[in-house]
Amino acid sequence: MQTDELITLVNNALEELKAKEIVQIDVREQTSITDYMMIASGTSSRHVSALSDNVVEKAKLAGNKPLGVEGKAGGEWVLVDLGDVVVHIMQPATRQFYDLERLWESAESRRAAAQQPTE
Repeated sequence: MQTDELITLVNNALEELKAKEIVQIDVREQTSITDYMMIASGTSSRHVSALSDNVVEKAKLAGNKPLGVEGKAGGEWVLVDLGDVVVHIMQPATRQFYDLERLWESAESRRAAAQQPTE
């Protein structure tokens, strides 16, 4: 499965169960671990769990078995590793606390600044 197809699959699986604030971050220039991170919020631990289950189910049906699923027991933050795409599904308070979007944006800003020629 191509990466763009996987991103679409994940996005559709999240939207199907009404995930909140779905964000896609291109991290290809920042890490070798994955190409994209997708971050979404669920409204409760049950919602977070259901969202992760749906992502895993849709990925398996498409022939892309997850490499791992972490955090399902707690329900605050579930990570689904699909190889080229890593999906973070969090409750709003957890998402706000860890602020992954800002973290990865800051890393990109630092990398861009380091590549700027100095005068």
